[in-house]
Amino acid sequence: MIDGAETLNILRESTVTVFVNSVAGGGRARFYLTQIQKLFASFHILAQFVMTKSALELESFAQNAISQGRRALFAMGGDGTFQALANAAFGAEVLLGVLPVGGGNDFAAALGLPRDPLNAADAILRGEPRLVDLLRVRTAEGRIRLYAGGGGIGLDAEAARYASGTYRRLPGRSRYIASALRAFAGFVPLEVRVDFPGSDRIPQEAKALVVAALKTPTYGAGLRLAPGATLEDGSVHVVLIEDIGIGVLRLLPRLMGSGELRTSRVKRWQVRKVRLTTQKPTVFHGDGEILGSTPVEIEAVPRALQVLAPTPPLMSLPVGGTGKLPPRQLPRITE
Repeated sequence: MIDGAETLNILRESTVTVFVNSVAGGGRARFYLTQIQKLFASFHILAQFVMTKSALELESFAQNAISQGRRALFAMGGDGTFQALANAAFGAEVLLGVLPVGGGNDFAAALGLPRDPLNAADAILRGEPRLVDLLRVRTAEGRIRLYAGGGGIGLDAEAARYASGTYRRLPGRSRYIASALRAFAGFVPLEVRVDFPGSDRIPQEAKALVVAALKTPTYGAGLRLAPGATLEDGSVHVVLIEDIGIGVLRLLPRLMGSGELRTSRVKRWQVRKVRLTTQKPTVFHGDGEILGSTPVEIEAVPRALQVLAPTPPLMSLPVGGTGKLPPRQLPRITE
């Protein structure tokens, strides 16, 4: 475990490798790239920015960097970009960071990072390591993959295809809502069985709109499916939304606004492992990436990675008699 005192030394005494997803967030990565490069320089941190065209390429580049002894690796993109880095880095003694410029950024939000990419970068470079869990899925094809935020089957998995294609340039939550509406037009609810291996919980069978397995409170750019989830609770948060037909349309105004899902047709469980079986094979996604098909088994991997996160405020240290700390200021950057 890299401690807080060692963090800045690692960042300043070695080259930080930043893998940039050039198409993340509809091109937001390129928009912020120069400003973030200047921010790193203002912290006297030497960084190599590596442009990547796909998750597969990023993962390969990251594995190569680790084999060369690089100890600090950042992903500049969205949740899918960080997933590629996490799979490359799992099991290695490295320090990771995420610069959120993607469409969802739910993992970054769970870390407590600001939405603005520059403010998020500043928080990371001032931050400290945090051990976080991951989720590991095994698909029907035998593929094993780690993911960091949310995954599942049903309407959201079908919507993931549109979110990364037709609607990829839409901002934030609207991208996922539009994708879900498009997918809903031809969607047939799933006949699903939910088992909890290693637990005495009773298996569940239902006709479902969505069955999700999450590590973060939100996914789809802030949709709050698992409000009680944290990155360190050692659990899989399972959410089953029963088939509610066109009633889903009545939920849209609240989803677009607060991101909350309030309906009695939702069931939730917090477990170490879950198995999802469907009457007909269907695709499973993790962090918006299609990973394979059902049946799938998902389990929590506690304390899987060290990730830079914002330093908690020290509110017990009064400043100027106010009892509050002055706000952090971003280093001045000139174009």
